[in-house]
Amino acid sequence: MITDGVEAGRARRADLPRSEHGRWQPAADRRDPVAILEEQGETRVEDLLPIRYQRMLVSPFTFYRGGAAIMAADLASQPNSGMIVQLCGDAHLSNFGVFASPDRRLVFSVNDFDETLPGPFEWDVKRLAASLAVARRDLDILVSDRMDIVARCVRTFRRAILDLAGRPFLDLWYARIDEQAIVNRLDGRVSAKRRKEFDKNVAKAQAKDHLRALSKLTELVEGRPRFISDPPIIVPIEELAPGSDAAALNARWQEIFASYCESLPHDRRRLLQRFNYAHAARKVVGVGSVGTRAWIVLLTGRDGTDPLFLQFKEAQASVLEPFVDESEFENCGQRVVEGQRLMQAASDVMLGWIRAVGPDGVERDFYVRQLWDAKGSARVETMDSRTLAAYAELCGWALAEAHARSADVSAISGYLGTGESFDRSIASFAELYADRNDDDYQQFRRASADGRVAVASA
Repeated sequence: MITDGVEAGRARRADLPRSEHGRWQPAADRRDPVAILEEQGETRVEDLLPIRYQRMLVSPFTFYRGGAAIMAADLASQPNSGMIVQLCGDAHLSNFGVFASPDRRLVFSVNDFDETLPGPFEWDVKRLAASLAVARRDLDILVSDRMDIVARCVRTFRRAILDLAGRPFLDLWYARIDEQAIVNRLDGRVSAKRRKEFDKNVAKAQAKDHLRALSKLTELVEGRPRFISDPPIIVPIEELAPGSDAAALNARWQEIFASYCESLPHDRRRLLQRFNYAHAARKVVGVGSVGTRAWIVLLTGRDGTDPLFLQFKEAQASVLEPFVDESEFENCGQRVVEGQRLMQAASDVMLGWIRAVGPDGVERDFYVRQLWDAKGSARVETMDSRTLAAYAELCGWALAEAHARSADVSAISGYLGTGESFDRSIASFAELYADRNDDDYQQFRRASADGRVAVASA
């Protein structure tokens, strides 16, 4: 049965043919990419920016990972489908991974939502596709083969959307990719060596729990667990405010923790009431996020074998906000949390948000999640072309499920259709944008060489 939504999607092709997605060129007034990064740095911890730039300088792919704001402006300069979904906003390959669901099974999905906002569905698809083209340009494979990998990713996304469009709404809400589904997709498609690596990575993720965090990140000081100082990556709160009253700092963190609890459902608050605040430290995380304020907080439960680690991560305005409708949420932390809950079938039970005055006396928005809760991501840089193709399809599938939870999926399916026009167009776009990213990366390298941006030593 053809629905009105499918017909509406087909009609949208007249306004924006699917072949148009394969065309891209910089806007005449395109901004200097380094200037965009410098502008972002104005709201970040100045002393940490050299670390961000050092991580981005490693390769064109790490530059791409840190350049979500650059690509957001580029995507906004082009015609769009007008078919709105909850976007990840930064759907590159390394922002997918496994994590523990509330029932403690590992699931695979998008796992970064700092930039999430509603917007045209194809913006996430293009961000993912271009990351494929960028990530493995160092492989000695033909451009046509690289484009085939991208097309396979997009084809999987399109076919998943077509399948999801025919399902009951509740099925869309519950759909998720668990460990067995991953195994089923990988079997016979990757080498025995790569399959063994996958099993090893799954075991590593499962072992990445709060007890392991306790052993790796803390030490006993006068009989109490405290974060190990490892500046500038991990800096205990006392070292950030030397001479300050440690008791007052700790009391302030207890107030922040209590305020965060108010954003949680009643049952989670009851759970957290069993834990006591123990210590906090600033931690440098990610690539694009470096320079935003991120804190790790240790809570202790029944005894020393019952820890809970939380991460309080600063939430700023999404890089998409200049180009789409304003967020419905006043608090940027709530924007991140609500977007994550909408896109993931199984989210962290500790997700919450807060607006708080930090140790520097400035009020900022934060979102909160567990630290080291069986989280794991693939090492894209080490994949061969065969493994990358299988992983790309997995990401396309996961992105389709994430979009379907907020979209008029019938309309998107009608627009995409059963042919491969959209797949081929996005593959062409990905190569064009990878060329642009290479140019931007070289410009960034020159800015580093001439001292325009300060880069930390490796």
